[in-house]
Amino acid sequence: MTERTDHGSTARMTGIGRVLVVVYAVMALAATGRSFVQIVEDFAAAPVAYTLSAVAALVYILATVALVKADSREWYVVAWVAIAFELLGVLVVGTLSLTHPELFAHDATVWSGYGYGYFWIPLALPCVGLWWLWTHRAGAPEPQPEPVTEGSRW
Repeated sequence: MTERTDHGSTARMTGIGRVLVVVYAVMALAATGRSFVQIVEDFAAAPVAYTLSAVAALVYILATVALVKADSREWYVVAWVAIAFELLGVLVVGTLSLTHPELFAHDATVWSGYGYGYFWIPLALPCVGLWWLWTHRAGAPEPQPEPVTEGSRW
């Protein structure tokens, strides 16, 4: 049974939505760990890259929480903003890391090279996230199961 919210959307925490939240949570942990180590060990060596890693970590944390709570209209909007910001960050940082590698000479960020250090998951994830939010928005047509008929279709 699908759960309905006050604004008419179906619960988003099933199937692919659940997998999406798990992947965001893993990315949040990975980015947080990476930025923490970078900042603690040698922040002065690459402050821009390390700050961007911390920003990525915060965005992944916010997106994870927002996706979990996206059945409320406010959190749904937060999820859209966080994931759209993530996509923008991946595109801008990814492009800068290729066109101006000196900015990231000491160490890369989570979003450098469009997330190549994370198998391009940082580039694919916001695309999937935005698609998921779009297809599970309030008022979106719900998929209808095909009617089951007895017998052969021959």
